[in-house]
Amino acid sequence: MRRRDRIIEAAIELFGEVGYRAAGLRDIAARAGITHPGLLYHFGSKEELLAAVLQHRDEQQESMISAVHMTPEAVLAALYALAEQNTAEVKLVEMFATLSAEATDPNHPAHEYFTCRYADVRRRFTALAQVLVDAGWTRPGLTAEIAATNIIALMDGLQIQWLYDPEAIDMVAQLDCFVRSVVLVSPT
Repeated sequence: MRRRDRIIEAAIELFGEVGYRAAGLRDIAARAGITHPGLLYHFGSKEELLAAVLQHRDEQQESMISAVHMTPEAVLAALYALAEQNTAEVKLVEMFATLSAEATDPNHPAHEYFTCRYADVRRRFTALAQVLVDAGWTRPGLTAEIAATNIIALMDGLQIQWLYDPEAIDMVAQLDCFVRSVVLVSPT
């Protein structure tokens, strides 16, 4: 694993465990097995490292939620694949849940990122839901915007519950139940 990748992985772990504000660059460097100056060679500041960590998460999920040329079946498969991927990324989900809660503070360095990210995720999920609406797969009166906002809220909430009790929470099954009972006209 490249040194830069080791630093990002160490930051993901520490940001998830103690939050952004409590995680020190020296602690991250130690966890990555490098010196503090070695970390600063790759990332000039804690904010720069945070941006790289957040970009890492986005790159992992980018291709999954692009609605271009998607069929309704592909939309559902993408949603389930995203939930499944989250179950394989405990440290990343933990870090993201911690940072997104911390970043509600307008003074947090990731506040602007999360504000823009949630707007972008709503836009992307609305495009996915629009595929279902256009195909006549959704309940009458359910708009793509409402479906998208509800799915995002459900997925975020499931991630937090799953972090507390991963044995009891099956994110894919819960998402499937919600989609079939609330979003779709009839189960597929």
